[in-house]
Amino acid sequence: MAKQKMSTFERLKHGNLNRKQRRELKRRLNSEDPGLQVIHTDAAGIDIGNESHFVAVPPDRDATPIREFGSWTADLHKMVDWLKQCGITSVALQSTGVYWIPVVEVLEQAGFEVYLVNARGTKNLPGRKTDVQECEWIRKLHTYGLLSNSFRPAEEIRAVRTIWRQRDRWVQESARAVQHMQKALTTMNVQLANTISDISGVTGQAIVRAIVAGIRDPWQLAELRDARIAASKEEIAHSLEGHWREDVLFELRQSVEAYDFFQKQMTTCDQELHKYMAAIENREVPSKQDLPKDTKPLASKKRSRRSKTRRKNEPGFALAAELERIMGVDLTQIDGIDVMTAQVIFTEVGPDFSAFPDENHFASWLTLAPQRDISGGKVIRHVPTAGRNRVANALRMAAQSLSRSNSYLGARYRRLRARLDGPVAVKAMARYLASLVYRMVTRGQAYVDRGAAYYEAKRKERERIALERKAANLGLKLVPAA
Repeated sequence: MAKQKMSTFERLKHGNLNRKQRRELKRRLNSEDPGLQVIHTDAAGIDIGNESHFVAVPPDRDATPIREFGSWTADLHKMVDWLKQCGITSVALQSTGVYWIPVVEVLEQAGFEVYLVNARGTKNLPGRKTDVQECEWIRKLHTYGLLSNSFRPAEEIRAVRTIWRQRDRWVQESARAVQHMQKALTTMNVQLANTISDISGVTGQAIVRAIVAGIRDPWQLAELRDARIAASKEEIAHSLEGHWREDVLFELRQSVEAYDFFQKQMTTCDQELHKYMAAIENREVPSKQDLPKDTKPLASKKRSRRSKTRRKNEPGFALAAELERIMGVDLTQIDGIDVMTAQVIFTEVGPDFSAFPDENHFASWLTLAPQRDISGGKVIRHVPTAGRNRVANALRMAAQSLSRSNSYLGARYRRLRARLDGPVAVKAMARYLASLVYRMVTRGQAYVDRGAAYYEAKRKERERIALERKAANLGLKLVPAA
């Protein structure tokens, strides 16, 4: 008869390590000292799992220096009590999925110094990997100060981030519902999407909902056309001559209902988001710098338009005013960064950038800094930094929007596109936007757009100086053309 497998709760209740595992563990723990400087003397390492967590403490603190604790709350408190008995003050653990969140909350409430580290920084030596080896390896790395703590915004910012990410998911689901509507209409040869640019707009939704309500006459449906639509009533009527299938109409009806549900969820998220943001105090920039002399910002059509109309999928409250109040600066002054991009920066980082010593550290955290492999003093290759940073993605989209901008940043981006590959130019421009954001938030520097002509003049001046220097090295001299 096969032996029945015990659950994690039953296994932990009857014991952790067998005799062979204890003997192997004792042999490894008594290995030779690596000779590194000890930074954290009272350090522990935790290997995070779904059902259980393995915790390692220094071998002289307990007869069983590695123990396994369950993921339920009662065992987490037992783990905290055991760590206190062992005299632990600092704990390191990997950011594994979302399983680390309850562990970090319990440890922080108990007063421990918690290091949340990236798994890339704790890669073990080649060979067989087990949870016991992993937690002990994390403890050793943390003991010698070889692990870097991850950035985590303040608690109130994390609450706003949760709501905003949830709202972003509803925005994506709404877009999928619109795609399903368009698919259903095309299946019935209703070419409405080829006549109007967006079927989720006023005219598109009015026609789609009329079709769902039972109206089939194309001329009657064309009467729902908004006056701002470029297409004529006759063109819209011809595009609405389709063959109406009941099964596809059922699909269209359910897509409309799903879209309405997602829009309702977005509205609820907006109300919750406004409540959390209103509870955050105002931020004042310590040393706000004045504009340079003889510097006048160009007229911004974007700001005047933003004050009158609200972008699609933008929250229903005055988001721009709230962001300026909390951040202390108006990030939308930077060309390419709209209120939605500024909101992503706020929800992911917050108004406090003190965790980043300078803009280079900030760009590195955003995975926008190049990673170079250097051997013998020479750069042998550039390695793209892996990571999915939401702020970096938002800045990349902001950089791409500058392609036709008649601004200083637009001219700079077009110059980068002429010299570099597309993705490389986008990343370089996103890195520059990140530097501007960092300077505005940390130093209170005002951003002034001097226009594309100013950038082109400065570029030509730099090229002229470079050519003169090159000619001087060759024993020549540049002479201006008549």
